[in-house]
Amino acid sequence: MDGKLVDATRRTAVVTGVLFLVTEVAAIAGLALYGPVLDGAAYVLGPGADARVRAGALCEMVLLVAVIGTGVALYPVIRRRHEALAVGYVCGRLLEAAVIAVGIVGVLAVVTLRQGPAAEATAAATALIAVHDWTFLLGPNVALGANTLILAYVMRRTGLVPAWIALLGLVGGALICLSAVAVLFGLYAQVSVPGTLAALPVFAWEVTLAVRLLTHGFQATQKYPD
Repeated sequence: MDGKLVDATRRTAVVTGVLFLVTEVAAIAGLALYGPVLDGAAYVLGPGADARVRAGALCEMVLLVAVIGTGVALYPVIRRRHEALAVGYVCGRLLEAAVIAVGIVGVLAVVTLRQGPAAEATAAATALIAVHDWTFLLGPNVALGANTLILAYVMRRTGLVPAWIALLGLVGGALICLSAVAVLFGLYAQVSVPGTLAALPVFAWEVTLAVRLLTHGFQATQKYPD
């Protein structure tokens, strides 16, 4: 492999690893900071924690930029091996970021409602938090699961990372998609013990992939899809 290509691929691996770690930190921080506003009507009628919620929104904006960044960074690497899946992964990450953005707008709108009449604000706040909850299901669960399956499949077929890491992504992506279906039909809440357990393999996949890319880069391989 050409030396310049090796250097470029190594830089891509480092950038991608950093971006995946940023997505994890930003997602956890955003959810923690959003805590008070997720009560909807109670938040509008109470003393509020507007600065904290805005900080959470900022974390989620960092998250959506990092989500898009992973798709863009990995595109040239995946394209050399499977162009269609490279395009699919970028589009999937864009969709995931768009859904997250809708959720951010809903949460910030609840903060704005605190400045209006309480009677009208409580009903609207409840509706907006419901919008956020559905985007939280469709973005960090459905879209994330599908994107994980695409990327893990490419990694498995091309040998860019060890097979066990790719397998972890395949299991994690499938599990979080199944969990999203269970939440959709009311079997349990997304933020619950079963929901958290279902999300752990995807969390482990992204952190493991990030560490692998930061420490070793992409695995040298000549494997290409049939």
